[in-house]
Amino acid sequence: MASSPCGNSNFDSGLEIKTRSVEQTLIPLVSQITTLINHKDKPKKSERTLAAIHRVGQAVSVAVGRFVAVGEAIATENQELKDEMGQACFEARRAGDAIAQLTDVGSVLPSQSDGCVTVFSDRTGMVKAARLLLSSVTKVLVLADRIVIKQIITSRNKVLVTLDHLERVSTFQEFVQIFSQFGNEMVEFAHLTGDRQNDLKDEKKKARMAAARAVLEKCTMMLLTASKTCLRHPDCESARINKDAVFHRMRCALEQVIEIVTEARSCGENKILPASIYNGIKDFKSSVECLRENLYSSSPQSVGSQLEALVERTEDFTDSAYTSHEQRQAILSVCQLARQDTQQLMNAWIEAQSVHAKEATEDMEVAILKTCQSVSELRRELHKVAVGRASDLLKVHGEQLPLRALKAAGAEGNLEAVAEYSRTLTEQKEQLVETCRLLCHVSGSEPLEITCVHAEETFHVIGPQIMSAAQTLALHPSSKIAKENLEVFCEAWESQLCDMALLLREINDVFEGRRGDKRPYLSLPRPGKHLVNLKTAKAVKLDAEEQTSMAKLGLEIRLLSSDVDTEVEKWEEQEHDIVRQSQSLASMAYNMYLFTRGEGLLKTTLDLFHQAEVLSEEGLQLCTALRTFSTQLVDEEKSAVMTEMEKLVALCQQLQMGAKTPVQGKTATFQKVDSSIQTTRGILAVVLSLLPFCNKLNKKYKSERSSLGSPHDWRERQDASTPVKEEGALNSMSSNGFGVKSLEQHMAGLNLLESK
Repeated sequence: MASSPCGNSNFDSGLEIKTRSVEQTLIPLVSQITTLINHKDKPKKSERTLAAIHRVGQAVSVAVGRFVAVGEAIATENQELKDEMGQACFEARRAGDAIAQLTDVGSVLPSQSDGCVTVFSDRTGMVKAARLLLSSVTKVLVLADRIVIKQIITSRNKVLVTLDHLERVSTFQEFVQIFSQFGNEMVEFAHLTGDRQNDLKDEKKKARMAAARAVLEKCTMMLLTASKTCLRHPDCESARINKDAVFHRMRCALEQVIEIVTEARSCGENKILPASIYNGIKDFKSSVECLRENLYSSSPQSVGSQLEALVERTEDFTDSAYTSHEQRQAILSVCQLARQDTQQLMNAWIEAQSVHAKEATEDMEVAILKTCQSVSELRRELHKVAVGRASDLLKVHGEQLPLRALKAAGAEGNLEAVAEYSRTLTEQKEQLVETCRLLCHVSGSEPLEITCVHAEETFHVIGPQIMSAAQTLALHPSSKIAKENLEVFCEAWESQLCDMALLLREINDVFEGRRGDKRPYLSLPRPGKHLVNLKTAKAVKLDAEEQTSMAKLGLEIRLLSSDVDTEVEKWEEQEHDIVRQSQSLASMAYNMYLFTRGEGLLKTTLDLFHQAEVLSEEGLQLCTALRTFSTQLVDEEKSAVMTEMEKLVALCQQLQMGAKTPVQGKTATFQKVDSSIQTTRGILAVVLSLLPFCNKLNKKYKSERSSLGSPHDWRERQDASTPVKEEGALNSMSSNGFGVKSLEQHMAGLNLLESK
């Protein structure tokens, strides 16, 4: 230790930072320490620079002291971490003191010639102190993170105990009491896991966490109605099967959450994802392109085998009964082309190796390009098939005909009809499951692959549950509880179809290279502006239950805003006023969607109401642009545009008045939030109906003007209308809390158990 004020540390190994909060805490410390180390390279410094270094060193020491005090308090409250935390805190304090000593200005010598002071640099000591400080502080943070994991495990254990009690209850009164406790525990678990999900750095873990929490959200309401149905009809076998399936799925989801936060390896969840064609193509192209750098890194036979394994995976597409003959032939043709190009590459490769070439020959270079091109074409063909099928299925299933028929047959007590429509639903379920599998092949990222697998499993599980719920209703057609139970399971199916539509858009965004979050519209309140009407209002956040009740409405906003973006991109004139204002409306509406999930820039209800006010102003500006646009139209066209524009004006004024109206109390605030989002949905629906119609008219009149104008004018107009596409959205599946859907509403109805 003679060479340094502090000794070596063994904390440098085995510390992996897995959360953003730990990472963000360390960044300022790393920055300050880097500054100190860099200045140690320069022995001569001015007094001003020296004073600055001294201040930084002292600030680091003081900050470490406060940080250590918090760590020691945590150690006192958590005896199982006391020794490790105590040692880490001791090392951090020692390193902080060493840095303060090394930056002390008391021992510097002034220089007579240039007014600077000479510091006898101890860069080695500073580096050792810095390493010890960073490793010990990281150790404290990682240990503190274990407390968060412990809280999640404890919360899960409480939920499991109550879940066991719920499963065994035999009286309705006991069920009401225990379910009330269960609801509170689930809300707590939702908040803890939501925070953890948002904090994770690993996108795959975030996606797995989102999938598990989505199951818990849906299953909470299923558990309530399935349990009520079992209590009302204790001898009904289909009701018991229905209930048992829900409890089993909830336990599996709870276990999956714990496996994610503890990184446990079980035979259940931590299974490897099925090998996707997208990853196979990516690996194959990487192997081929590596040949440019090293001809001898692998063998021609291994690359050939790699392609055959890739082609074999396309059998999921070609062997499907739902793939058309034309699609199958197109896939097989591209596979054959890829084989031919790869064989040419292998021939050129073998020839280059035979003459001991040191780099790829010209023939090899051409073959590499053709091979990569053909497998990229294979990816495009498979993407077209998977996405096309998914789109067609969503259109067909959007009508929900089998679900409506099952509800009707169950209410009539018609077991034969229930069996018949169950077969229809089974066929639809199998189509959806297979389509999710195909989407997984072309998803383009591991988080989206995880979401595809989750969708596949959800359809696979909920389908039979709907059928058993319908059978229960058919056996007890006058049972209001059995009818409510079937409704809940059908809603879960419909919700998963909405999730699949969103997933489809995200897969398309990745395929088209539009990665990343949607561009935010920065219109949050600024000092001195837009705050006149908000003086007496109180900013509040929606709790988990309120966010959950907003979720369906928020998803509609998300889908509508995405549809508006899609229509906007079809315009040739991207700088047209109608285009720009529609883009702004869609972007602001997307912010409101994020608010319903507890994410994004809008943190409180005040932020939301301000956003609604700004959105209404933008909508009125769009109305002005539409009025100007209509002046060039003939009577019938003009009348159609003006009719829709008047609807838009009314909705914007309604939104503006609602946003400006002050309210008091939680219930009134929530109603105002609900009203604002519903009105925004109406605005987007009108804009979505106007955009394609106006685009068609704009092209028509532009064509007429172009045919009458000079070639020079035509070229100028063409240059002015170069399309500029906005960056697309890839949603991270993160959520701040799934909550428990409308628990108060359902709890209030628990004592209404029918006596019939």
